[in-house]
Amino acid sequence: MKKIFIIAAFSLLAQGISAQTINRSQKPKPGPAPVITVADPVIYKLANGITVLVVENHKLPKVSASYSIDAGPITEGAKAGVVSLMGSMLNEGTTTKTKAQFDEAVDQLGADVSAGASGGTVSALTRYFSPAFMLMAESIRQPSFPVASFEKIKSQTITGLKSSEKSAKAISSRVVNALAYGKNNPYGEFTTEASINGITLDDVKAAYKKYVTPSRGYLTFVGDIKPEAAKALAEKAFGDWKGTTLTLPVLAKVKNPAKTEVDVVNVSNAVQSEITVTNLLDLPLSSPDYFAVLLANQILGGGAESRLFTNLREKHGFTYGAYASTGSGRFQSKFSATAAVRNEKVDSAVVEFLREINIIRTTKVSAEELQNAKNLYNGSFALGLENPARTAGFASSILINNLPKDFYRTYLQKLNAVTTDDILRVAKKYFNYDDTRVVVVGKTDAFVPGLTKAGFTVNQFDNFANPVKAETAATSTAPSKSAKEIINNYITAIGGEAALKKITAIEQTADMDIQGNKLGLTMKKLAPNLNSMEATMMGQSVMKQSFNGTAGYTMQMGKKVDMTTDEVLEAKADKGLFNQLYYATDGTKLELAGTTKLGTKDAYKLIVTNALGKKKTEYYDVNSGLLLKEEKVTTKDGVEVTSTTEFSDYKKVGDIMFAHTLTQSVQTAKGGQEFSIVIKETKVNPAIQAADFN
Repeated sequence: MKKIFIIAAFSLLAQGISAQTINRSQKPKPGPAPVITVADPVIYKLANGITVLVVENHKLPKVSASYSIDAGPITEGAKAGVVSLMGSMLNEGTTTKTKAQFDEAVDQLGADVSAGASGGTVSALTRYFSPAFMLMAESIRQPSFPVASFEKIKSQTITGLKSSEKSAKAISSRVVNALAYGKNNPYGEFTTEASINGITLDDVKAAYKKYVTPSRGYLTFVGDIKPEAAKALAEKAFGDWKGTTLTLPVLAKVKNPAKTEVDVVNVSNAVQSEITVTNLLDLPLSSPDYFAVLLANQILGGGAESRLFTNLREKHGFTYGAYASTGSGRFQSKFSATAAVRNEKVDSAVVEFLREINIIRTTKVSAEELQNAKNLYNGSFALGLENPARTAGFASSILINNLPKDFYRTYLQKLNAVTTDDILRVAKKYFNYDDTRVVVVGKTDAFVPGLTKAGFTVNQFDNFANPVKAETAATSTAPSKSAKEIINNYITAIGGEAALKKITAIEQTADMDIQGNKLGLTMKKLAPNLNSMEATMMGQSVMKQSFNGTAGYTMQMGKKVDMTTDEVLEAKADKGLFNQLYYATDGTKLELAGTTKLGTKDAYKLIVTNALGKKKTEYYDVNSGLLLKEEKVTTKDGVEVTSTTEFSDYKKVGDIMFAHTLTQSVQTAKGGQEFSIVIKETKVNPAIQAADFN
């Protein structure tokens, strides 16, 4: 008991002393930058050109190795995607093992082994490392390229492309590079469904022969291994390998815009717009400006304390976060400032982006801002040195970038020597203002008028960075019609009023694809507004929705959620199986909002407001009269949701035309998903009863 009292007393005394000596109202002064000690790896050179680097670390009984090929940027042209496909094929079995056998051999060793277009990696406990390393070498040197695997990977790639067709984020990443570099530059070209479909297995094999080679190869060992043992293993696995000699490509310099331009891409279902302010720059790691640019970027947009974040999120509430990044290296790279912004705030956000870029180019940053940025780098760089693989990466970086041997040993010394004058100088040099490019991908109807009013000249592009002419062609050539005429034309196009009113029930079966997952779908409707939809996988129900005319529910994973009052009212607002028949009598208001382009088709754009005040937008083909697309915005649990349905592949069932392909997307501020429905069978007036919807 006495001992406990003494300990407690000393504890209170220590707290009292601490309270007297520490002023918590002031930030502690930063300490000196950590002293960096980076051991040089042991380096060997194999006869075939492979550079071997060994970093010993015997703290754990584990070894990792990586083989990387410094091929530089590769121009693929019409075969864009072939190198990626080839890399995936290296994990599909070898000439001595099927994929299943290879994976089993790796699992038996408790190892991690992977291969790709630019090399491969392996990690295993020391006692199993040698056979695991030989498996990695086998995957790189002896791929079997099975036809079935090739077709599977092609199909998965196309599915992935389709799933992001209407993603503003995915479109932005593609279009920004294409506009900045040009589509014929390796950094500007991109994969499309057409380019993937045009790739053959022979193309993949040719890419393998050309780019997977010992030339310009770097083999790095890190961990519990002696240099001489690593060299012997390298010789055993790769010593007799011969291949194509690679030459680092020489790329023509790409110019930035002569004058700041605003380029937009319309994604009509986008809840938020992706804004990117970007310019190209040349910043090799050997540049005397390199460290000042790192810090300037950190101050401008490196995180939650940066100027862009503080302005666009904290001050104005335009976005969840605004950031900047600056590339570097042997080839042209990009400075980019980015944010996902509410559509209606795009014009204001663009002005603020450019304002912050201009300020850091023209006004010195404060000493405190600069010191905070330095402190961040001092801490993160020193912490990263705890990973031996990072020091191994330093060694290969020095060789590849032709840097002095002490580049990373003096890294923080050079970083901490940067002054506020340096920040001003490099910001003006590398962050463009009068000759930059602003790319906005989102719902252009919501922000182009504001950008134009703010004085910007706006250029329009499609999802693949092709210029789009102002949409005057459809307006000038489309026949002038009223909203009522457009609806009547649609009713006539799908079968006519008399035929539609004879239909009292519809049952459809379909296949649904959600991000590569296949589901079965059964949809039923009974006049006037009873409906149900059930999705199944492998014969088991995974989701069901139903409305019986007065109440409804959603059942998913065994959990039942009843429809809300608002959802019930909206479901009751439907007066029949074909809503357009009742637009003239059910209190619906129609507004013609001009014409637009949907792909290659001219379409009338109708704003439809039902009796409850709920709005949606419908698009009708100018020529055929058929419904092409429907959009609506709802709010669920305080989150704005934009849902879009595209209708295509119309076919006649009895006397009525039905769309047999429906592509639907659901988008929120945090992302979204897309799925497609292909109708397999449509039954008109089947024996459906009201009890089926309970």
